[in-house]
Amino acid sequence: MDDEAKKLSEARSEELALRCRSVKKYYGSVKAVDGVDLEVRIGECFGLLGPNGAGKTTLVEVLEGLTRADSGEVLVLGYQWGSGDDCGFRERISVQLQETQLADKLTVEETVRLFRSFYKKGRSVEEVIQKSGLAEKRKERVQKLSGGTKQRLALACALVSEPELLFLDEPTTGLDPQARYQVWEIVEEFRSRGGTIILTTHYMEEAARLCERVAIMDHGKILAMGGPKELVESYVGKEIIEFNAEQGFEMCVLERLPGVLGVERKNGVYVLRVLELNQTLPALVSEVEKTGQRLSRLISRQATLEDVFMILTGGKLRDE
Repeated sequence: MDDEAKKLSEARSEELALRCRSVKKYYGSVKAVDGVDLEVRIGECFGLLGPNGAGKTTLVEVLEGLTRADSGEVLVLGYQWGSGDDCGFRERISVQLQETQLADKLTVEETVRLFRSFYKKGRSVEEVIQKSGLAEKRKERVQKLSGGTKQRLALACALVSEPELLFLDEPTTGLDPQARYQVWEIVEEFRSRGGTIILTTHYMEEAARLCERVAIMDHGKILAMGGPKELVESYVGKEIIEFNAEQGFEMCVLERLPGVLGVERKNGVYVLRVLELNQTLPALVSEVEKTGQRLSRLISRQATLEDVFMILTGGKLRDE
């Protein structure tokens, strides 16, 4: 590599919070992570999506330094796990698990204060309590908290060190909509301070709202990566038309309609992925009239990240 290329590479590395190259982790014949390349920019919220068993958890454990990769390179904030003081480096990152077991008998304030004591520097206990919306609950014991409040407390504990990089593992699973929005606001406040986030989630709405970019993963590989809107338009289009026809349509007829990107038939329901609704819908109505068909149901909706997810990973329910 010449000097100019080396300088460009170093400058690019300084812009990245995380970089992994050809990362592999196998468990016997199971390829949990199978050659993943990934870059996350400083200040970015990056979403990692995938069905159960896709390899998300294993990949995140490698990135967090909890599991050693079989091969490949991982750099987190420019640091390579095992190359120096791992314990000292952990002061710069933080992790919130899907379920965090906290001491039932401690109060909210005591819990935050305990976690703050683990770090040499960080935010004040009072600031974290206020920013996490826990001020009214500060004297309440953990065992009496609702699920949503416990998640906010767990997030407060993760943020008390003022990390540069925050790993969030399905932080709103099982929460009601109001509690979910409260967690989102805390995450957005952290980002507004320049923090970087790696988020795993099963909620496509959550990923679309919080993440600048997402990667969809399955069978240990990344299938697609990009901004949520970019992925939707690339794989699905802008709109979805769904309808039932009493006599049935030839698929080739529907595929030839203007603006149609793809056609599927699921349980008797025709699903059209289209670029522009006002281009395809009149043509569909004209075809219905021409053939004398009768539609028993017709709906249109915006395409979403969930549609991309289903196209890439399929719709079968899986176990971990």
